[in-house]
Amino acid sequence: MANPWEEISLDDYENHMSLDSVGQLQALNALMRLQFSAHSAKTVMVLGVAGGNGLEHARPLGFEKIYGVDISDDYLREVSRRFADMSGVLECLRIDLLSDAQNLPQAQLVIADLLIEYIGYKAFQRAVEQIKPEYVSCVIQVNTDPKAWVSDSPYLHAFDRLDEVHHQMCESELEQAMAQIGFAKVLRSQTALPNGKALVRLDFLCKNLTNKRL
Repeated sequence: MANPWEEISLDDYENHMSLDSVGQLQALNALMRLQFSAHSAKTVMVLGVAGGNGLEHARPLGFEKIYGVDISDDYLREVSRRFADMSGVLECLRIDLLSDAQNLPQAQLVIADLLIEYIGYKAFQRAVEQIKPEYVSCVIQVNTDPKAWVSDSPYLHAFDRLDEVHHQMCESELEQAMAQIGFAKVLRSQTALPNGKALVRLDFLCKNLTNKRL
């Protein structure tokens, strides 16, 4: 059976996320602008790139390589269309992080926004260990009601199957998972959402790099 994300249309996803009552597309776009510019890196990988929301902020920063990774071919085709001017720098990769993490190339910076919820800590650890980044910047969703983690909207039923792959996130557990593979938290910020939920950004630095700098 296909991963649920392969069956959700990009229109449904983006229309839901951009509703005034949800506000996540806009919030993530603002967060990605900060994520791209926060760390000194020449190569960056966006895990769960979806339709490329926020990629425009990478244009002026002089990245030598930008990898956009997703499980959906449809999403990646749209990213390539929307950002055709970044051809040669932007490379879209269709990779299932649950089974094919060994196919990930290396990059200095990893951005993973609302991604870990759908693969779990262990799969994320495997992906990071394969990519070997210096920095990892994640955004996770904090839910006031764990049973209602998808916001109500006219597009709600497009996400019915996500229960099959969803993992409830916990900040401390993510920090522990990252510490286990050699990463220390260096930043935390929180963005309130219209519906009482929040997006929490957590940035991590490879401890080996920390030691070198000390």
